[in-house]
Amino acid sequence: MRNLDITTLRSFLAVAEAGGVTRAAGFLNLTQSAVSMQLKRLEESLGLALLDRSGRGVSLTPAGEQLLKYARRMVELNDEIYARLTATDWEGELVLGVPHDIVYPVIPRVMKKMQRDFPRVRLQLISSYTAGLKEQFARGEVDVILTTETEPGDGAEPLLEVPLRWYGAPTGTAWKTRPLRIAFSRRCGFRPVAISLMEREGFDWELAVDSESDRTIEVSVSADLAVTPILEGHAPAHFELIPRGELPELGKQSICLYASSARPQLIEPLLGALRAEFGVLRGRREIAAA
Repeated sequence: MRNLDITTLRSFLAVAEAGGVTRAAGFLNLTQSAVSMQLKRLEESLGLALLDRSGRGVSLTPAGEQLLKYARRMVELNDEIYARLTATDWEGELVLGVPHDIVYPVIPRVMKKMQRDFPRVRLQLISSYTAGLKEQFARGEVDVILTTETEPGDGAEPLLEVPLRWYGAPTGTAWKTRPLRIAFSRRCGFRPVAISLMEREGFDWELAVDSESDRTIEVSVSADLAVTPILEGHAPAHFELIPRGELPELGKQSICLYASSARPQLIEPLLGALRAEFGVLRGRREIAAA
């Protein structure tokens, strides 16, 4: 396998843009002979003449003209990579807060991308409930948060609208019982939404599980002791979606983005990655609904 040398490409690019070896040597802070040697090495590695030296100055051959655009792109990419990986502007720590029920599938992909593209930036993930995350964000403890809200708050950037649905155990019957047995986490933002809708419709229900632990809710629903509201598409694999029309409709929730205005150079790439990933989910939903 044969590889092009970025140093020789940089010299070639400097000669092409300066119109001569002498001026290019000055820009590169090299001797004229050093630049000439690099050009010769580049031509030998390609087996092509890149410069026409027959006139008073130096001009590009057809092969040199063709190489020029590639050389410029390769040198620019090299410099971008070097700056991104070594510059202290791309170094620091970011704290991302995400409700536990929307961590998958987006957040692992975003964290992997940030680690790959910005290895000197440490991205710390906090998983909690929307209300708590908004409090932490207001205190400046978190740089970026995602939320699930019926109505986006001040400063929110809505990313995706998702139906809130009822889930139960696979082949379960808890959803058929009356009063309807429901499992709620005490801090879950969907709790007041579901209760308000059921009370408004006069639906017969009872609080079967009231816990601080999401694991307790998950086990209770899996055991077919109760049902619980979850964003469509974000339920555990061992939950089953209850058919529409059997229980009160719960409306939709907006997944929203809140970002600090501090350290935009570090935060903007994270925001871009989040927007892109949720844009993919939005596209899939639009295709499925078409």
